[in-house]
Amino acid sequence: MYKVKFIGVLSYLSYQFSVVALILFSVTGNAQSDLKKETDQSPTIAKDDYNILWIVADDLGTDIRSYGTNIYTPNLDRLASESVVYKNMFTTAAVCSASRSGIITGMYPVSINAHQHRTSYKKELPDSIKPITEYFRKAGYFVTNGNGNPEARKAKTDYNFKHTSEMFDGGHWRQRPDNTKFFSQIQIFFPHRPFHRDSIHPVDPDKVKIPPYYPDHPLIRKDWAMYLETVQLADRQVGEVLDQLEKDDLLDKTIIFFFGDQGRPHARAKQFLYDSGTNTPLMVRWPEGKAAGTVSKELVSNIDIPFSTLKLAGIEPPSYMQGQDFIRNENKRDYVFTMRDRRDETVDRIRAVRSKRFKYIRNYYPERPYTQSNVYKEMRYPALPLLRVLNKQGKLTEQQQKFISDARPEEEFYDLVKDPYEMDNLAEVEAYQKELQKYKEILNKWVKNYDLGSYPEAPAEIKAASEEALKRRSRMLKERGLPNDYTDEQMVNYWLKELKVEENETSQ
Repeated sequence: MYKVKFIGVLSYLSYQFSVVALILFSVTGNAQSDLKKETDQSPTIAKDDYNILWIVADDLGTDIRSYGTNIYTPNLDRLASESVVYKNMFTTAAVCSASRSGIITGMYPVSINAHQHRTSYKKELPDSIKPITEYFRKAGYFVTNGNGNPEARKAKTDYNFKHTSEMFDGGHWRQRPDNTKFFSQIQIFFPHRPFHRDSIHPVDPDKVKIPPYYPDHPLIRKDWAMYLETVQLADRQVGEVLDQLEKDDLLDKTIIFFFGDQGRPHARAKQFLYDSGTNTPLMVRWPEGKAAGTVSKELVSNIDIPFSTLKLAGIEPPSYMQGQDFIRNENKRDYVFTMRDRRDETVDRIRAVRSKRFKYIRNYYPERPYTQSNVYKEMRYPALPLLRVLNKQGKLTEQQQKFISDARPEEEFYDLVKDPYEMDNLAEVEAYQKELQKYKEILNKWVKNYDLGSYPEAPAEIKAASEEALKRRSRMLKERGLPNDYTDEQMVNYWLKELKVEENETSQ
């Protein structure tokens, strides 16, 4: 039984595991995964035999035990041991609305004009393109989208196109007529910011592993520990969903997908095309223990998930869909493609192509900083003002300075085997020019064939996003007691107090 449950946000039932046992868990270094087998193939399941459930976590990086981070996630640990675990799944975008638009259509967001984050003047999908829910409903599935509450009838969609409530029949599979097969989505809000404490299993900030592109500072450590605690809260919610399936005698009558809509919500991750912003867990649990505990290292794009899900249901995916079947793995991917455009009020354009070894990134606005003004990040990410303060104090390394510099290179090229944190740009290194040119041509071809979005975006959209951002900024500054012309130092002091970081801990 999945005994660990989520109740509300901050209260939980007792766990079977002793708290003392947590001493054996370290949040530093790499976890020793229980997943022993590797596979390139998933089991073949006869069509129409099973229900299908997507559990989608918001802003989840690969920061769980089965992917190498030792935090307390017993439900996800068990799910991983019962699933095929895909280590190399990447989202088409590192922000929710664009990524989710791709997941629900099986299309690159730039191919359906859904690439700008949270458009105000939404348009219909291009002719003939439909959300995959429509295909499931026509095939007789009861289609739902909820938050795990059996009584709920609404949960996050965040699509950048017009849609109606008729996309879904309800909010939970328990709302279906008896024995009707279902295709359900459960949206897990965590670990999206603002982060929440896990008072039962707190994470020690002194023991977390901070990526080297951030300074090793107590505020960074505390924020990172809070993120990991919020991941643990997501685990509780997953346990509740799995427990519901078990109580309903559906656990072994349902194919379960677990994945994130993008990578982790940190300064050099969410909204950007480094792996930290686009790499998220993907697990597929097959009924009756089929392929349990196996690992695939093949490349997967999140637009492959809807394509493969339709295939599993015996529904032939429409010819326009741009994903492929990663379940049967008939045509292995050599590359995945990712994209960034306007994010809230911040106008940008970045494209990237990644293989298992290399990544090529093209910045279309090299004259602009990575950290050009963005109210959401300025108000929610303690690392941003801290980076600027430490830079003034001369306390950042050359690599850490790059992300807050006034400009950025037009091209970035990384050897991901030698440089998994994507810190050493090889775009101008002579020994890599042949590979650079190869990836440049691959991306050029992809842009020509798939990058069909409108450029420049309508001024009204940018204006609407800017006005909304300014309202949010004014409201949050008032709540925090900060002036409109606040300094980075003032914002850092706010975060030190908010996260209860001692003043005498703030020097590097």
